[in-house]
Amino acid sequence: MRFGDRTLTYRELVDVAGATARRLGDARRVAVWATPTLESAVAVVGALTAGVAAVPVNPKIGERELAHIVSDSRPDAVLADPGATLPAGLADVPRIDVHTQPATESAPTFGEPDPESPAMIVYTSGTTGAPKGVVLPRRAIAATMDALTDAWRWTAADTVVHGLPLFHVHGLILGILGPLRQGGTAWHLGTFTLDGLTGALAHGGTMMFGVPTMYHRIAEELDNRPDLADALRGARLLVSGSAALPVHDQERIRAATGQRVIERYGMSETLMNTSVRADGERKAGTVGVPLAGVALRLVDESDAPVEEWDGETVGEIQVHGPNLFTEYLNRPDATAEAFDGPWFRTGDMAVRDADGYVKIVGRKGTDIIKSGGYKIGAGEIENALLEHPEVAEVAVTGEPDDDLGERIVAWVVPAGGRPDESALVDHVARLLTPHKRPRVVRYLDALPRNDMGKVLKRSLHA
Repeated sequence: MRFGDRTLTYRELVDVAGATARRLGDARRVAVWATPTLESAVAVVGALTAGVAAVPVNPKIGERELAHIVSDSRPDAVLADPGATLPAGLADVPRIDVHTQPATESAPTFGEPDPESPAMIVYTSGTTGAPKGVVLPRRAIAATMDALTDAWRWTAADTVVHGLPLFHVHGLILGILGPLRQGGTAWHLGTFTLDGLTGALAHGGTMMFGVPTMYHRIAEELDNRPDLADALRGARLLVSGSAALPVHDQERIRAATGQRVIERYGMSETLMNTSVRADGERKAGTVGVPLAGVALRLVDESDAPVEEWDGETVGEIQVHGPNLFTEYLNRPDATAEAFDGPWFRTGDMAVRDADGYVKIVGRKGTDIIKSGGYKIGAGEIENALLEHPEVAEVAVTGEPDDDLGERIVAWVVPAGGRPDESALVDHVARLLTPHKRPRVVRYLDALPRNDMGKVLKRSLHA
């Protein structure tokens, strides 16, 4: 495992993760202050070794979100890099500093926990209200990793290169635990840069994981960076996820490197559902076919299965299989609403072609914004903005953005005089997380509503 110039061999990882696991004692779950560091990765492996559920926490988290996660998950401790400064919201949670120097004593031996026991609790934003804790069992993580082994022909000879955050599924589960599951190498760039990516791929990297924003920046620079083009050309597999990769960027990368970026599709609740296979046809604009063990269907508005695989008939994606989460923590109501019998309702709309390839066409609603690789709920941004004294009403939507995929737009009805745009943006960044701040603020005299008082978001952009 490598972060920049810092590395741990497997033997060293066993020692340091085992030492961390030994310090967890009888803990039921622990928060992980998930900075992009070797310490964060060791913390998660240590928690998994001990059979303790890890709760990754975004180090840029806002005050309210952190307070909710702490009160909802009630961690017994927080694992952190010794050099990290933790916010006041974690002051009452016992801190355990994670060290990466191998211990002098032999590592303890831990038994393998039940496959259904919680491995992680990942918080994801809903369309309204506070984030929900997605309880992921060990079974789901193992099933997803093994299905991707098959789809991507992933082996111990592979070195995965990425610069993704470690507080969600893509960077942490796929980007760190995935390589470890194979017995290969995880190479984290610390911060994603084109120079860092070029160097890593030129010196042994075989696979790259990224989000569309990263691939857009790559596509923009390829004409001026022959070294980057050469490095990408030499990779075995380029993988994109977390949002749809624009076909325009896909084609620019293919033209410059000969490489076709493959897309996969997953969610916090389901981990990975589909992927373009390494040994299959790489159809741009699709997220491939269901992974081994994953059952997938499209349903219409009455939940009746869509039988047409014609590339045109739209339905909501529903899935079931060993990759699914067990529950939303402390939310049996939300858990029940998320399922149609054994089928999980994803809320994503798609079509399927004659070969079984799935193409995502949008959300069932309009309240999930995919920006910079994040899925962002409009409701919590609206709630935050409504707390600003100069905001009377607000609606939040997304609109296309060449770099981010979608940018967040706040439609504000002022309470009196027109508020300063930067003050509203800073207000959201402080309460929530910087990537949830509006990129555009537009002012209106009134929001369009129907007879029931619901805001007609589709009318805003028109």
